[in-house]
Amino acid sequence: MEFLSDLWKFMMARKKWWLLPIIIVVLLIGALVIFAESSAVGSFIYTLF
Repeated sequence: MEFLSDLWKFMMARKKWWLLPIIIVVLLIGALVIFAESSAVGSFIYTLF
């Protein structure tokens, strides 16, 4: 959690707001991959890619 707070402080101080959508997309893709590996829905999710 310290990494996320440091990242947030960096974005606030340096006005790097364009990083926020990139981080959100990366986190969503990571969550999708984790969800796909641990459920029976994985075979349907992999067909999307």
